[in-house]
Amino acid sequence: MKTSGETRIERDSMGELSVPADALYGAQTQRAVQNFPISGLTMPPAFIHALGQVKAAAARANEELGHLDAARAKAIVEAARQVAQGRVDAHFPIDVFQTGSGTSTNMNANEVIAHLVNRNGTLQVHPNDHVNLGQSSNDVIPTTVQVSAWLAVSKTLLPALAHLRASIERRAKELSRVVKTGRTHLMDAMPITFGQELSAWSAQIASAQARLADTGKRVRRLPQGGTAVGTGINADPRFGKRFAAHLSELTGERFESAPNLFEGIASQDAAVELSGQFNTLATSLMKISNDLRWMNSGPLAGLGEIELPALQPGSSIMPGKVNPVIPEAMAMVCAQVMGNHVAITIAGQSGNFQLNVMLPLVAYNLLQSIELLANASVQLADAAIAGFTVRKAHVAEAVSRNPILVTALNPVIGYEKGAAIAKQAYKEGRPILDVALETTGLSEKELKKLLDPAVLAKGGIHGGSGGGG
Repeated sequence: MKTSGETRIERDSMGELSVPADALYGAQTQRAVQNFPISGLTMPPAFIHALGQVKAAAARANEELGHLDAARAKAIVEAARQVAQGRVDAHFPIDVFQTGSGTSTNMNANEVIAHLVNRNGTLQVHPNDHVNLGQSSNDVIPTTVQVSAWLAVSKTLLPALAHLRASIERRAKELSRVVKTGRTHLMDAMPITFGQELSAWSAQIASAQARLADTGKRVRRLPQGGTAVGTGINADPRFGKRFAAHLSELTGERFESAPNLFEGIASQDAAVELSGQFNTLATSLMKISNDLRWMNSGPLAGLGEIELPALQPGSSIMPGKVNPVIPEAMAMVCAQVMGNHVAITIAGQSGNFQLNVMLPLVAYNLLQSIELLANASVQLADAAIAGFTVRKAHVAEAVSRNPILVTALNPVIGYEKGAAIAKQAYKEGRPILDVALETTGLSEKELKKLLDPAVLAKGGIHGGSGGGG
């Protein structure tokens, strides 16, 4: 936030402090700015916006329960909406690496909201007594971690995964009849179709969607109402449920009060679980990206099965070189998400007794993982999967010379004879069909039927009786 250089005096329980004259925050925020000049990283906008919605829902609940008069409640809600809409992001300057409970960020929100109300001069609102009524940083920040993460999953990540999966399935349908060499251990294996190969990718994304939906049930159970340690001291016993109802109305997502408020304050198990799903998704996306890189490799000295869209020059010294930049970017995203999960895992067990004390780190890493995965998934779909072309002649030639096709003859001639044919075909660089014609006594018509890659890609037993497996 740029300031005029002028200051004003603000007061808190520790005394007076100079604050930038045009800042919407007060003394507690300024103390945190001075105490934590650590990374230059501030809490993500998505977290701050969710915090605004949390404060608005709390004011509504307090009004409904008779603890906050209508005028103040309305004013707090309107100011909190400005926070939720991102209109005052510049007034949240506190570093991520701050007090582990996130108290500084909670008070930052309380001070900004109170200042927005008070500057109109029609009524006075206190950041603690009114904006923070019935709340503690110890339940507000864990609640906001879960709310911000789930809103980001629901509004950005899940739609991005649906888009990616649709792109994969569209290409799988287009390429359902194009047969290629399957590979295990990076070595030639039995034929499959491109459609079958891509169907595995689609299934991985579908599983990720299902895992996220299941985890969401626990992420949407909020500890708000537990206040300082989970007992709900200084909060109406009905506050948690009323808060969740109002928050659901504000966000369009179904949040509920957690059945055990102690759990949500003392632990970050729901966040660790959610991060674990991101870690699994990153594992899937890295596998898909590396498959694309291998299939695109070459084009002359690699597999050269596909050509990814040419997006930019690939070398500052080698003219004409084009690299698989989108899958590479996705792989780096996946590595970052995996690293974030390690940090979140450590943070998840970093509390003693009634409070976790790495909440800002959890929030930052969760939201970064969501943003990276969502953005990269859309790019992978649109800039790699949607536009790659198959080098059909090259793929067909490789399939026809694949010695592993002899596997289809096992039920007819037996494993040992099949192995001998495969070795001879590989050694002489000849198609299996030619060698089998010379050594099996089977007709060309019968061998072509048995060795048809398109038929083999369907699986099952295609041979006759005899031989051994």
